[in-house]
Amino acid sequence: MTDKLAPEATVVIVGAGLGGVRVAENLRAGGHTGPVVMIGAEAHPPYDRPPLSKKVLTEAIGRVDLKADEFYADSSIDLRMGERVASVDPGAKSVTVTKADGTSYTQDYDALVLATGLLPRPFPGVAGVDGVFTLRTVEDAQRIAEAASAGGQAVVIGAGFIGCEVAASLHTLGLAVTLVEPAPTPLAQAVGTQIGALVTRQHVEKGVDVRAGIGVDEIVAEAGKVIGVRLSDGTLVDADLVVVGIGSTPVVDYLDGSGIELASREVGGGVACNEVGRAGVDGVYALGDMANWRDHGGTQRRAEHWNHTVEQAAIVAAALLGTDHAVVPAVPYFWSDQYDLKIQVLGWPKPDDDVHIVDDDGHKWLAYFSRDGMLTAVAGAGKIGAVMKTRPKLVTPTPIADVLA
Repeated sequence: MTDKLAPEATVVIVGAGLGGVRVAENLRAGGHTGPVVMIGAEAHPPYDRPPLSKKVLTEAIGRVDLKADEFYADSSIDLRMGERVASVDPGAKSVTVTKADGTSYTQDYDALVLATGLLPRPFPGVAGVDGVFTLRTVEDAQRIAEAASAGGQAVVIGAGFIGCEVAASLHTLGLAVTLVEPAPTPLAQAVGTQIGALVTRQHVEKGVDVRAGIGVDEIVAEAGKVIGVRLSDGTLVDADLVVVGIGSTPVVDYLDGSGIELASREVGGGVACNEVGRAGVDGVYALGDMANWRDHGGTQRRAEHWNHTVEQAAIVAAALLGTDHAVVPAVPYFWSDQYDLKIQVLGWPKPDDDVHIVDDDGHKWLAYFSRDGMLTAVAGAGKIGAVMKTRPKLVTPTPIADVLA
């Protein structure tokens, strides 16, 4: 089944980030001639988010726009920035949009694509405290960079990919950095503790103070300004600035009362979708970080990676154009730039997979993951070619013994 669009059909895309832009681009490339409306809450044209924790912090390069300004006009894409979708009515096939001046209007659609991404989880009790940051927007990155320009001591709470990247960037800027993570190692929830130990080594060698296996009780402030972070063992770590990276939640509040089904928290939350991003109501799709897709094995998953969003955008556009049968999902892939190394992961690793470290010179490394004797993923740091050449072995079931031979 497809929701193949009529040539004159109106597509409304909620969210002006990578996923939204790629859907619009693919629709036009596929020949759709009807109106394409893209609605984004931020005032800026769509921009790339991965550089925020890296180059935007360390090099003050500003926004990295996804497309040149003329792309939207040339492609007849109605880009509406600084506007927020407040509600969705699938029965009427319309959305209610709130403008920056507080006025509202209704926008009808024939197909609706949801791509609103994530919001970082705030640390409780520190709203309005100077020197405490989360990272989602270019303004967030600029504020962190401005605070870091004064030097001093930084604490990063949470050692997932964003936390590790921010810690590396702040160290590059000359700050003394403490990275705090309640799991046994950084990235433990994503790639397990063996790979997490290699990531820890990288940070420690650079001079970052990694405090893993310990939580944070409170962020301490005086006169409205952060002065430190109290760990669960009672230790107070001095801090001139704190970046909180304790996870994110899908932006789905505007769907309240719409009847659009959300996935359970156990499988990651977000909008529940089938294998091509179709939600459970007519004409509605979702993709990217806020979408929970069912894979071809029947498992629901929500992934927060750039390449995953690009692939999903192509699949959604193809479904709308009536060609979804031609799109074959690729092997999942994500990467993280930390210091001078690119960490790459190809496949679906689980923290309890068996890990086979096959190359480690003390700086660069390569590892395979396996489960029940079968290859599940490959990860490497500074091993771009070795990681990517493993892709064919992940397309079809491959015994780990064949890879290690």
